[in-house]
Amino acid sequence: MRKRLRRSLGFTLLEAIVALVLIGGAGMALFSWINGSIVALRRVEDANARNEATANIIEYMQAVNPMQTPEGSADFGAYQIQWKAEPLIDQVDGVANPQGNSLFQLGLYQTKINAVKANDPNWFDFTLKLVGYKKVRNSQTPVH
Repeated sequence: MRKRLRRSLGFTLLEAIVALVLIGGAGMALFSWINGSIVALRRVEDANARNEATANIIEYMQAVNPMQTPEGSADFGAYQIQWKAEPLIDQVDGVANPQGNSLFQLGLYQTKINAVKANDPNWFDFTLKLVGYKKVRNSQTPVH
């Protein structure tokens, strides 16, 4: 009896399974890399949105007088803010030049600001120190 060597053409089942495992592993690594990149991109976009919102809020708060409006809120479209100001020092009379009291009282306030988005009720918060003022005297210009 003669043994015949039979040479197969194509892939064996084992070779096909190994190839699928290698392709699957490479696909999972690629998926993991893409997912990590998307997560990092979202973090960068969120940080940029917070920085832009912070700049807008600071600009807006420059016009708020915490002595007259110690609490409040404002709508910026994509987000809203709420603030609450607490005095750091007692109110003091301003000084007029060259001497005497000015027409205003001044105070320094610690203002806590909370930025809120529709999908994130505590998006971020920060504090500002703002000067408050109110007019307490009328101008007394001397008549000649």
